[in-house]
Amino acid sequence: MKILVINGGSSSIKYKLYEFPQKRLIAKGIIERIGEKESPIKNHSQAISELISKLVQEKIIDNLGEISAIGHRVVHGGETFRRPRIIDKEVMRKIKNCARMAPLHNPANLAGIIGCRKFFPTIPQVAVFDTAFHQSIPEYAYMYAIAPAYYKKYKIRKYGFHGTSHQFVAKSAAKLLNKPLNKLKLITCHLGNGCSITAVDKGKSIDTSMG
Repeated sequence: MKILVINGGSSSIKYKLYEFPQKRLIAKGIIERIGEKESPIKNHSQAISELISKLVQEKIIDNLGEISAIGHRVVHGGETFRRPRIIDKEVMRKIKNCARMAPLHNPANLAGIIGCRKFFPTIPQVAVFDTAFHQSIPEYAYMYAIAPAYYKKYKIRKYGFHGTSHQFVAKSAAKLLNKPLNKLKLITCHLGNGCSITAVDKGKSIDTSMG
């Protein structure tokens, strides 16, 4: 079974193709400058088409039927999504509704989903949300010191990001320490173009540095 993983940015798509149950990485790449004036790739749908063509041309896959499922990183799930979800029209609508909180990211994530659904209309596609891991943060930690009316009207609060990374790091740390995750208190760090730290108590996010 082969699973394609997509990370759609505002002007790029990063991808990896894995073979299961071996968990073997068999291809990876990035398509950049999507939609820029002098770029041959005008939109995310065309980028997905080029990605698929490349996989076939390089004989990594013989046909589209070899891909059994697709996973998509989605930056903002708001208070709606606490876990990964199989993508359907309702999930897509809710991702779009969250775009006002991540106007650079969610529309690009959604464009990648739409592009993949065009070429893979029947296989399961799953959305994994950066914010989902942080939904366990208690109210006293996620509320800002501003009038509650702003939260009620605009949902302004701390959501946290890089959740998939923080969850992975917490699990990896527990494995390296040879201790059960539900017995540990950890500080996890995500260091990249964006950086954040998270307090993890018994495997659950209880506070994070990113809003």
